[in-house]
Amino acid sequence: MNETVEKKSLGQIFMNGILDENPTFRLVLGTCPTLAVTTSVENGIGMGLAATFVLVGSNYVVSLLKNFIPDEVRIPGYVVIIATFVTVAQLLMQAYLPDLNASLGLFVPLIVVNCIILARAEAFANKNSALHSVMDGLGMGLGFTLAITLISAIREILGGGTFLGHSLFGEGFEPMTFFALAPGGFIIFGLMIAIVNWLSTKFKRSVN
Repeated sequence: MNETVEKKSLGQIFMNGILDENPTFRLVLGTCPTLAVTTSVENGIGMGLAATFVLVGSNYVVSLLKNFIPDEVRIPGYVVIIATFVTVAQLLMQAYLPDLNASLGLFVPLIVVNCIILARAEAFANKNSALHSVMDGLGMGLGFTLAITLISAIREILGGGTFLGHSLFGEGFEPMTFFALAPGGFIIFGLMIAIVNWLSTKFKRSVN
């Protein structure tokens, strides 16, 4: 979405990030955290909500300042804004969710260079109102959260036999640890992209 969308409803903008332009399954952005932190549902939810906080905050500020940031320093300006919100998110996690912060490790500060966030600042917030930009950030963030939480759930169940740390199948279950490793993550990610695109195509054909 690389244009103004003032005529679209807030609901349409919000749902766009969850369905039509889901950053994980449709745009295939932010694949590094998608593969790295999705070994448990707790990690997936934590990373998704942290990214959502940064998306909403940075979209809002970029939209407010879009007429004051010179084109020559536009991208560096976005990075400074994004880094500010990432710092706030990391400090809050360190204070209130230290175990989750330790589990996510380096991937929290790396939100600064997450292409989803920079892409929305450039393609959307830089061209639209603050309210529309907030809804875009919220939709994209929750779409990202839902996607990586789904991948996390599949990997945690198959790779560890647990869900949110609780055993599902008892002591006799032998987890398929392959799915907890990077190759297993790639396979699950690829299959989910294929399934989501197939369902989307099928739905559009049925509507037409």
